[in-house]
Amino acid sequence: MNKKREKITDEITISESLAREVKRSVSNVPDFKEEVKKTLGKDISKLFNLVMAGGVVMKSSDVHIEPSEEKAKIRIRIDGVLQDVIDIERDVYDSLASRIKLLSGVKLNIENKPQDGRFTILYPSKEEKRAIEIRMSALPSEHGETFVMRILDPSKLITVEKLGLRDELLEIFKKEIKKPNGMIIVTGPTGSGKTTSLYAFLKDVRNPGIKIITIEDPIEYHLDGISQTEVSPDKGYDFANGLRAIVRQDPDVILVGEVRDLETASIGLQAALTGHTVFTTMHTNDAAGAIPRMQALGEEPANIAPALNIIIAQRLVRKLCDRCKIKTKIKDVDEDLFKTLKESLEEVEVDIDYTEETEIYKAKGCKECHFTGYKGRSGIFEALIVDEEIENLIFSNPSTAEIRKKAIEKGMVTLKQSGLIKIIKGTTTIEEVDRVTGL
Repeated sequence: MNKKREKITDEITISESLAREVKRSVSNVPDFKEEVKKTLGKDISKLFNLVMAGGVVMKSSDVHIEPSEEKAKIRIRIDGVLQDVIDIERDVYDSLASRIKLLSGVKLNIENKPQDGRFTILYPSKEEKRAIEIRMSALPSEHGETFVMRILDPSKLITVEKLGLRDELLEIFKKEIKKPNGMIIVTGPTGSGKTTSLYAFLKDVRNPGIKIITIEDPIEYHLDGISQTEVSPDKGYDFANGLRAIVRQDPDVILVGEVRDLETASIGLQAALTGHTVFTTMHTNDAAGAIPRMQALGEEPANIAPALNIIIAQRLVRKLCDRCKIKTKIKDVDEDLFKTLKESLEEVEVDIDYTEETEIYKAKGCKECHFTGYKGRSGIFEALIVDEEIENLIFSNPSTAEIRKKAIEKGMVTLKQSGLIKIIKGTTTIEEVDRVTGL
């Protein structure tokens, strides 16, 4: 069992009656607004509990409270897109702000500096109350503090099989993450699902015969059978120092939340070269960009090339709502789409057939999907496998474009191509792939 984090914040308990009422009454954002309106003017704790319970029920990733000159707005992010819930009066906002700061363990009298805190929601489930951690960020703005509360619901943890991978890519991922040594990097911007993928990898590889240690900033989800640690820069425990200490603990698998500097990169690469499997993330636009990024930090190609196993770039696209999606044909959506598909997909080997008459779908919107036309998200991926040819290329200090060109020549399906495949298979829309990849 992983060691439980020392409790440093408060916790709130969502009653079973409130959970039942929210589940019964809230199925979309307009419903949520009506429930919040009923609670305005009552006890502020009840209002806050309702807002957080609604966020959990609607599988929101964040709750935002944003003040303006006369009022404040409550918004929630569902499937990566923010939606307005309700405007509240300033006195209600002031009370909510105090409640949030008190729960989060931050200073009530400081309003002109950013503060970060956290608290826990104990939410009823079938067996026992599940602990949902909330990460809170308070930021000074023109009309008061803006609050963002990230909902880290452990029920959202998924397996590798549910990441949305094509069959051939799933096979590659499973093979690579179970290698006894080497580094696997997941790249992408904030909110692209990198952490979800890393936890899915950990769930797949963990077993009683291996030791897994993580260093994260912060720990987002707790996994049984894994030793998880959290950076604490003010105590001198950062990624580099933590990773150096972890290597001495004789782990088989190491997860490093992010490679941000040369020291962390160097220790991680050396660990990968000396019999450890290392999972980590970087902020780059595509898979090929991770290698020049390592070099820009100051790492040598001689250390990078033999240590890397695979680099994965990913984004999240919203999935069409099965209840209201509209069937159409490629030629009726965009006259250039078929040409784009043909030119793009003929470059790679994918098991998919399509013609101008192939039926795809458009988004409409209904109560089931909060009137967006989409419900849930799925990953689109590109995977750069570092084989002997790519390894030799790295020794020549190549540019991102050169690495990308070589990877595509060797059959890498790009993020855009991955998105096009999901359009053909009816998972998402051309508009959604364009929003995420600039198709």
